[in-house]
Amino acid sequence: MVSLVRRCSRTACGRPAVATLTYVYADSTAVLGPLATYAEPHCYDLCAEHSERLTAPRGWDVVRLTDGSAPSRPTGDDLEALANAVREAARPPERAAGAGGGAGQGGHTGGETRRGHLRVLRSPDS
Repeated sequence: MVSLVRRCSRTACGRPAVATLTYVYADSTAVLGPLATYAEPHCYDLCAEHSERLTAPRGWDVVRLTDGSAPSRPTGDDLEALANAVREAARPPERAAGAGGGAGQGGHTGGETRRGHLRVLRSPDS
């Protein structure tokens, strides 16, 4: 059975590859970028650990290319923003005085609140 996940090129490392290393001998440069679409014969796929620890020979430059579409590690601000969004979605909707309607926002019933694409379902106990 063939694995669809490309593995790190380093000997004895079986972790999944996340970056591709290419050497530009004419410029004495090692270029580390996002994982290439397909494996090239003269490129090396590296896992996260090996790509972070990469060093080049003396006199060579390392160019690290970043891909804006690649997932980044969440920061504290990202997690706080997510928590705030969940809290906001869980708040009951503000009802304008005199705005009739026995059903909840959007015509939903049964203890369901809808805000944008998020939906909060109330437990039967509450």
